[in-house]
Amino acid sequence: MKAIGYTQHGLPIDDPRALVELDLPEPTPGPHDLLVEVRAVSVNPVDTKVRRGAQVSEPRVLGWDAAGIVRAVGSEVSLFQPGDDVFYAGDITRPGSYSQLHLVDERIVGHKPASLGFAQAAALPLTSITAWELLFDRLGVAEGGGQGETLLIVGAAGGVGSMLTQLARKLTGLTVIGTASRPETQHWVSELGAHHVIDHGRPLTEELQRIGLDQVEMVASLTHTDRHYAHLIEALKPQGRLALIDDPEQLDALPLKRKSLSLHWELMFTRAIFQTTDMIRQHDLLERVAALIDEGVLKTTMAEHFGTLDVNNMRRAHALIESGRSRGKVVLEGF
Repeated sequence: MKAIGYTQHGLPIDDPRALVELDLPEPTPGPHDLLVEVRAVSVNPVDTKVRRGAQVSEPRVLGWDAAGIVRAVGSEVSLFQPGDDVFYAGDITRPGSYSQLHLVDERIVGHKPASLGFAQAAALPLTSITAWELLFDRLGVAEGGGQGETLLIVGAAGGVGSMLTQLARKLTGLTVIGTASRPETQHWVSELGAHHVIDHGRPLTEELQRIGLDQVEMVASLTHTDRHYAHLIEALKPQGRLALIDDPEQLDALPLKRKSLSLHWELMFTRAIFQTTDMIRQHDLLERVAALIDEGVLKTTMAEHFGTLDVNNMRRAHALIESGRSRGKVVLEGF
């Protein structure tokens, strides 16, 4: 089967060896696995980080977002059957989704929203899971709760930020402030439902004061945490909550102590990596997201369709993600 991956880490994306076409054997499902015919994938920052930083001794297929059709199931599968349309974000410890056929554990898969095509659906899983777990599991906001409290989302125009803005606005009573630095991304965040949009290219405390706020109860820092860290601590109220998804090189937690601020990490792969007893919650979560999409409560965050899933288009997609100028999600469809 055809696939796209890399054989040498650390190469810049303009090097033709950074991403290569692969010809691999068709995989065989394990007991809990679905064998999925991949129809579309979306590209996430984790794809580029793994390509640049994870050494390999054999070819590695990238990709952790997909939508497709179940072609076969493992002996213990009970949630799906061949012919089902599905979407999912996969497991970082297994081969990725840039392939014609892909294995994924049924417990982290959802039925594709009926109202979306495969490309639109592929934009959703990883960012939906990350945003949902960050908001409801890590920050501890209850659905329908949060009245009188404010959430600041740093990097609200990105993939996770685009979903988090929608979830916080549609499913909670929080006041939502999103950050974006360019007119087109500021408009995007506003269209997704943020009450206020501020510029993270300027000091965040000054930007909050510009809209009449001194401090907030919660911050979701999705990008460049090390750059904004001091301002985030200043912007949080005593006993506030700070949640992160990025990888700051140095993070001194001691400054959080004076305000009794809590720090929360979110990694959507944790349940799959450790095969936690509650792994199936990601199946349930994706089923809920699909229902909310079909009800018109949420919408896809697909912003760019880069055409056929081939190595040249994938290089373009990685280059855009690495530029830091993308909004929403970049999607590729079909081999």
